[in-house]
Order: sequence, then C-alpha cells, then structure tokens
Amino acid sequence: MNAPFSTQTPIPDLQLENVSFEHRGQALLAPTSLTLSGSRRTVIMGPNGAGKSLLMRLAHGLLVPTSGQVRWQGKTPVQAMVFQHPVLLRRSALDNLTYVLAIHKAPRAKRKARAYQALDTFGLTSLAHRPARVLSGGEQQRLALARAWLLDPAVLFLDEATSALDPAAIKAVEDAVMAFHASGTRIVMTTHDLHQAKRLADDVVFLHNGRLLEHSPAETFFAAPRSAEGRAFIQGELVW
Repeated sequence: MNAPFSTQTPIPDLQLENVSFEHRGQALLAPTSLTLSGSRRTVIMGPNGAGKSLLMRLAHGLLVPTSGQVRWQGKTPVQAMVFQHPVLLRRSALDNLTYVLAIHKAPRAKRKARAYQALDTFGLTSLAHRPARVLSGGEQQRLALARAWLLDPAVLFLDEATSALDPAAIKAVEDAVMAFHASGTRIVMTTHDLHQAKRLADDVVFLHNGRLLEHSPAETFFAAPRSAEGRAFIQGELVW
C-alpha cells in the first residue's frame, strides 16, 4: 500500500485534562487525564461498557465533555475516523470517495483519478461501481479506510474496526493500519481482541467502568498490569 501521509513536522500532543462525561445524570466517564504524543499506535482496551468508544469520541471531538478540556498542543491536525459500522452513502464505492473529495474542495478534474488511486491502494478497483452498501463487511471497512486515506490524516481513529470480520478481512485492515502508521500517522484505536492489541499496540489505555486504570507501554501492560482488573482482563476472566 502506498503511504498516505508523510508528516514533515511532529504531530502535536493531544491532551485530555480531567475530562468527564455524563448522560441523563449518569456518569459514563470519570474525570480522566491523558496525553497522547508522537506517531504511536495507542490501543484503548477494556470490557464491554468500559467507556472505550466514548473516550475515543471525546478525543476526536465528536462529543463535548461534560467537564474538563480536550486540546491539541499546537495546530489541530487533520484527523479521520473509521467506525465499527462504516456510514456509507447510497452510491457506488467510487462515488463515496469522489463525494469526500468534493466536500474538501479538491479540483473537480482530479477527483476521479484520486478516488481510483485510493480504490487501487485498498484493493477495491474491481468494485468501483458496486453500491457501497452491498459490499461485504471487510470491503466496507477497506472503503472506509480508503476514504480516510484521501484526507492524508495525521491522526487516524479506529473504533472496533475489525469487529465481526473474518480473518482475511482483519488482516487487510491491520495491514492498512500498519501502512498508515509507517507513513507517520498516529493511530488511536479500540479493540476487544487481545491478540490484535499485542500485534499492533505501542501503548495501551485500559478502562474499567468509565475509569482510566492504566496507560503504559504495551509490553508492560501485557506482561504485568498494575491493576487487578487489568490482570483479570488479559487472563480472559470476567471483569465486573
């Protein structure tokens, strides 16, 4: 896969300072402070309901915290996000990409060629004129990654992007993530798959019941989690 993004300047740190989130009076995320820096692959982990997707959406800016601040230590970089279930238009795979280019005011004469480049990069050229919403789950995720690729993101967020995919589709997505990272993109992703996290993570953010319990290098977390909840989680035990 061709490199989508080559950063010439360091990606600014992303700082969450005492960020919390409530919904209808229920505290879903306790005050959380976290700094993400460098071109690292940060994996957010925890049992169901831990607050993984919520934390990611706050970091990305899709949600506004109830209290605290989310801020970049410098100019806000270009970001892209790939969801567990991609939101695709009722158009062809090609048209989904040219639409994104039109929104970002790419020159009209260059849109189709650039979109085909993205399709080729992600092995989707033969599906260019197929309706995006009838593609397989793995194909839809690759199309979502192709759409992100068009933005040349400095930071790529992925929320359970390989959930329910077959092994071949998972590998295709992971290969794409590695290619983004190799080109200088910071990766922030959620996953419940321990094996995937071990393959991809540089550092791990571990949540439990809306609380940040650990943020450490991946090798440290998987070898010796500090929290009892973390130890239970990597041993495959139920964590309440």
